[in-house]
Amino acid sequence: MSGFLAGLCVAVLPLLAAGFWLGRRTARPQHLGGLGTPVEHATFQTLHTASLATPPLRAGLTEETARKSARKLRSLLGTDALCLADHKEVLVWDGVGAHHRTEIMERLAGPLETGRGEAFRLSCDTPDCTVRWAVVAPLTVDDRVHGALVACAPRESAVLVRAAGEVARWVSVQLELADLDQSRTRLIEAEIKALRAQISPHFIFNSLAVIASFVRTDPERARELLLEFADFTRYSFRRHGDFTTLADELHAIDHYLALVRARFGDRLAVTLQVAPEVLPVALPFLCLQPLVENAVKHGLEGKSDKCHIQITAQDAGAEALVVIEDDGAGMDPGLLRRILAREVSPSGGIGLSNVDERLRQVYGDDHGLVIETAVGAGMKITVRLPKYQPGVHSAGLLGRE
Repeated sequence: MSGFLAGLCVAVLPLLAAGFWLGRRTARPQHLGGLGTPVEHATFQTLHTASLATPPLRAGLTEETARKSARKLRSLLGTDALCLADHKEVLVWDGVGAHHRTEIMERLAGPLETGRGEAFRLSCDTPDCTVRWAVVAPLTVDDRVHGALVACAPRESAVLVRAAGEVARWVSVQLELADLDQSRTRLIEAEIKALRAQISPHFIFNSLAVIASFVRTDPERARELLLEFADFTRYSFRRHGDFTTLADELHAIDHYLALVRARFGDRLAVTLQVAPEVLPVALPFLCLQPLVENAVKHGLEGKSDKCHIQITAQDAGAEALVVIEDDGAGMDPGLLRRILAREVSPSGGIGLSNVDERLRQVYGDDHGLVIETAVGAGMKITVRLPKYQPGVHSAGLLGRE
């Protein structure tokens, strides 16, 4: 009996192993053939290839981005050769027949000027050259021709003409998105320059005047304030990066408040509460300091007694919640709405609209400033900063040049 069981086990084990192997193959396909029908397989391959060509093109049309994307684009069309060109030269040639570069560039003058595609026969004295026809599809962004995609094949093909046109339109969309990214970057840089230009001249003058007043009476105090002023201005006018960390921004605010307290003394009281876990969060450069300057201005404006400013930064799950609150003069809500819409200019200092617009540009409209205020009731400004946002990375530590 035991011999029979042993023989049965020997016979069944290969069947179990085969069943296990088949089950593994069925449950977890090891190759693209497991995706389904040939049509589904081809669709996946096409989309996957297109996705691989996208990242380089999102940086614009240059020799480097053309080189990185040409192989994938040629794979999409299934041609013997493909080249990408701008108005000056062929940026990349992928495939056979590279000796046609000069001829291709000469024939591109018309399509690059008119923005219309064209197909033409190539002249070639090389017997074993497999490319005899070229299809030109212009690459356009906002009705401006940036360059051309040229597909080369052994023979004329209406299908290739249409396919090259579709791929060129897809490439043009990527280039348009790249142009939008660059425009967004330029806009953010312009907004930062505007902030730097708007840093109150009165603050600079008053800070230097306060420092000068201590030179004879308290030289050590004057030296400390001069260092605070130097650190604050170095941070405000630094040139590396559009983003910083919450820690660096708060550090700059501390320098700013040291100078303000030296001028106003006991009239200004500041409470700072910061959760350590939110200090590494990245945020747009010069985003919070203007809000604190606004709180100082409106907190002390028209008041002879003490002004209290409270700054808190809390951990709110996927976000850091920063609140800047003062008990000063406040503002009419209708006037505030017009200021944020840039219908009217703020009465001196740095406008809130600049910070509000940059936050919306970086994080979306759901992350603009939330402001609670009324005449005589002070002002409370809430900023929600996502801890992780694509493209938002700190440039480095404070003071690094």
